[in-house]
Amino acid sequence: MSEYLSELGQRLCKGSGIEELMDDLGAALAEGGDDVKMLGGGQPAHIPEVNAVWRKRMEEIMASSGGLERMLSNYEPPRGNTEFLGALAKLLNQTLGWDITAKNIAITAGGQTAFFFLFNALAGRLDDGSQKKILLPLVPEYIGYANQSVGESVFVGVPPLIEKIGEHDFKYRVDFDSIEVSDDIAAICVSRPTNPTGNTLTDEEIARLSQLAKDHHIPLIIDNAYGAPFPNIIFTEATPVWNEAIVLTLSLSKLGLPGTRTGIVIAREDIASAVASMSAIVGLANGNVGQAIVEPLVRSGEILTMSKEVICPFYIQKSRQAREWVREFFDDRLPYRIHLSEGALFLWMWFEDLPISSEELYQRLKARGVLIVSGHYFFFGLKESDQRMAQHSKQCIRVTYTMEENTVKEGIRIISEELAIAYREGTL
Repeated sequence: MSEYLSELGQRLCKGSGIEELMDDLGAALAEGGDDVKMLGGGQPAHIPEVNAVWRKRMEEIMASSGGLERMLSNYEPPRGNTEFLGALAKLLNQTLGWDITAKNIAITAGGQTAFFFLFNALAGRLDDGSQKKILLPLVPEYIGYANQSVGESVFVGVPPLIEKIGEHDFKYRVDFDSIEVSDDIAAICVSRPTNPTGNTLTDEEIARLSQLAKDHHIPLIIDNAYGAPFPNIIFTEATPVWNEAIVLTLSLSKLGLPGTRTGIVIAREDIASAVASMSAIVGLANGNVGQAIVEPLVRSGEILTMSKEVICPFYIQKSRQAREWVREFFDDRLPYRIHLSEGALFLWMWFEDLPISSEELYQRLKARGVLIVSGHYFFFGLKESDQRMAQHSKQCIRVTYTMEENTVKEGIRIISEELAIAYREGTL
């Protein structure tokens, strides 16, 4: 079929890292059972206290006069439900001191769609034939961005500074000395906390990036899918920030509602309006279910309480437990480092001098029923001549710790076994 595809079709119809990841995730969740250790996706955990809230909200919607019909049988405006938008603006203004209205907000069919809209609205080929780019100041970065441009790749990535900490930890830091905001840069983009590494850019790093964006009259896009104020899957100090130079995206997925596909864009009025226009063209309107479920929680502030008191502590404990299992199965047997776990749902593991590639490790583990994500997918936009990062990318994997304890523990044990085999083969 490839000979019939357009340039856009060539980019979107022939597979990608994010498709491979989601295929594995969907198959593993559908098949179930103990044979598959799904440690590769971004599936949020089923937290009993949170699931109880969703069940209660569905019962309330069912019991209310016309509630179910409004949620399922009506189109909302392309920008989103007006009550939800108003409640969210009020909550953020009152709790964070922001100055936004519903006109600063647009709903999308999930955060992934929000970035497809933003990247292609801002970057790509212009009428004069010039090409605009998206600057990623800290690579590795989210796998889902990589194939989103409708033309040639629009990403310019900056390798990180790598700080080794103790015997088994490390942290990526923004290398500001290597950042060049040239005339062809349309926007700067970061995720905070970062998917895949769990890195959380400091307030100082965000302030410096924001100032860079202001100085060059371009937006700083912050992917806040895991961040504060909700779902607040963040384990260190990080102040939520927004101003008219920032485009902030939020999501209901990591609250525990990935099936509703509800993304949120907070931006200048003209950018929010542009996103709403794209929603109308691509899909007429966005889904109602997520907004209907969450709107009373936004209005009351319960969404913040649940994020702070239930969701964040739950994932802190999951992260700590996963790291303890890594120490149990890896220490004194394997060379490894783990990125400091500062948020999100993953352990980012680095195996120096790994004798096989992380992609081959992925295939070996998949054959044993353990699904992880090879690190090489997350290193895009870099110069081909950067051999240091090319090698580093093949030594890293992303491991999700949100599944049931036995699944995560056994998966980590099998990873340690397969690594031991690989290192042993490398010395033969």
